[in-house]
Amino acid sequence: MHKKNIISIALIVTVSFLSGFYMNDDGSHENSLKFISEKSQSLTPPNLVNSDGSYPMRPLEKERVVLKVIQSGVNKLSDFPSVEAGLESNLQLMERLADKACATGKKPDFLLFHEFPLTGYSSGTRTEKLTFTVQIPGKESIRLGKIAKACDTYLIFGTYATDPDWPNHILSINTVISRDGKIVKKFWKSRNIKRLYPDREITTTTIEAVRDRYREMYGIEEEFPVLQTEFGNLAVSTVQFDPFIFAAFAMRGTEIMLRTATLYDESDVIDMAYINNFYSAMSNIALPKNPKYEGGRSIIVGPKLEILAQDPTTDEEGIIEAEIPIAEFRRNRKIPNYALELVEPVFSQYQQEIPINHLDMPDDQLPATGTAMKNLFDRISRYMGKTLPE
Repeated sequence: MHKKNIISIALIVTVSFLSGFYMNDDGSHENSLKFISEKSQSLTPPNLVNSDGSYPMRPLEKERVVLKVIQSGVNKLSDFPSVEAGLESNLQLMERLADKACATGKKPDFLLFHEFPLTGYSSGTRTEKLTFTVQIPGKESIRLGKIAKACDTYLIFGTYATDPDWPNHILSINTVISRDGKIVKKFWKSRNIKRLYPDREITTTTIEAVRDRYREMYGIEEEFPVLQTEFGNLAVSTVQFDPFIFAAFAMRGTEIMLRTATLYDESDVIDMAYINNFYSAMSNIALPKNPKYEGGRSIIVGPKLEILAQDPTTDEEGIIEAEIPIAEFRRNRKIPNYALELVEPVFSQYQQEIPINHLDMPDDQLPATGTAMKNLFDRISRYMGKTLPE
């Protein structure tokens, strides 16, 4: 861990989410402390952050909780004779690993899988990718609910998903199943990383991509939701390298930040936990050894730069565990102390390159490929100008 990296990220976080800044679709500035766009200003937003630094919570059932992270390979549905055969195979693997996690070591209170244990990663066109998704809830989540209930644990997993309310959209969802086997929360991915590849962009639909419609359907409080449990306040995210997002979750009262990924950077997890004062974990996929990519090395960290557990392998299945002293951690805790008033003048003039709501369009006009998504971004970019042809 490099102290310079920590300080740099701390500065970014301090300057980031706290401004709450939005722009109009035409790129003009709005007051940075507005929570809602012009389209929804008639609605009075609920209280999202307590002014005294406190946050809502449920009474704890125990002093210490056990978090287990499962690392496994990723088996693409396209590699199987049929989607049904692939889902069954992946479900059986999840069941086997969950049974092992529940039968060995301490009984888990939280059991975390990675981003795509059900569907695997998929490539191709939108039409092709839609084939390799599931619906939540669905028969797969019912099966996983039986595991959670039998183990008396919260079970968390990521997946590609579709939703009848969002036809033709491919969603990246992290689902939380409670100890009674029922789904208690679905966490949409907040936003995708952008300009990572020279020739394409990620095509999944995030909250940012349809923010106004999402807010209208689910409420502003569901943009950075925190699940209050008897074991602590929980949030789940697939976002990486975006301190703004994790500052927002911290301000909402997150105590345990669970993360899922397909490849990740260890320092990102450690630094975000330190800066935002929460416990965190990352479940990564195991990959065959490759000079270009390194998978695995799933991790559990504390808020003081400590690594509580880490899988030593990059290409093997594994289960790691750590105890979190949640009662002691919660005692006299406040949300992080950010410099909102100091940084507001800078952020009131900032414009993000790609406007929010960029996928709020007719379903049949959604970009079909990563290249088409890049072309869309180039057209609507606030940094590249608006002279590109349609």
